[in-house]
Amino acid sequence: MEKYLIVGLGNKGFSYQHTRHNIGYMVLDILAQNYRINFSPCRLGNLLSFSFRGKLFILLKPNTFMNLSGISVKYWMEKEKILREKLLIITDDIHLKLGTFRIRDKGGDGGHKGLKNIQEILTTSHYPRFRIGIGGKFERGKQKDYVLSEWTNEEFLVLSKSIDEAGKAIISFVMSGLQKTMNIFNKKF
Repeated sequence: MEKYLIVGLGNKGFSYQHTRHNIGYMVLDILAQNYRINFSPCRLGNLLSFSFRGKLFILLKPNTFMNLSGISVKYWMEKEKILREKLLIITDDIHLKLGTFRIRDKGGDGGHKGLKNIQEILTTSHYPRFRIGIGGKFERGKQKDYVLSEWTNEEFLVLSKSIDEAGKAIISFVMSGLQKTMNIFNKKF
């Protein structure tokens, strides 16, 4: 059975649960709810797995804090023998309009410390990533406050539709491949 590691980036702890930086966790939580399965604590994160049409989905929420996400990603890639092209990192992006998607097979970290750490630990920037726009409405020097603050009600209304679509994009990545998923979902919003 083909295995895929789907990693949602975020920060552990209740105080971070509803923050912009935790969109990776949010997407995986919705996907888990849709399949009626729960995450279990494991080494370096919370994990769940399920099979769907002959493919094994391994969903991981690292508990290493965002800036050290690469430690958890590398550990689970090695433990489960996951190929780089069967890894998908889900993260927030302040450079994208709220709710928009950017799925790519490689790229820079864009100033995102979680992606930077993954790139350093994997020693490559060639791995699939799924960036979800959180907008960038903050004053100069206030980026950290912005990403670690909670969604407004208006933002959450826009975001809820995007999160549902993100779950579909994850299924598409595993079932149909990266290129087809990029063609469908990068133009969706």
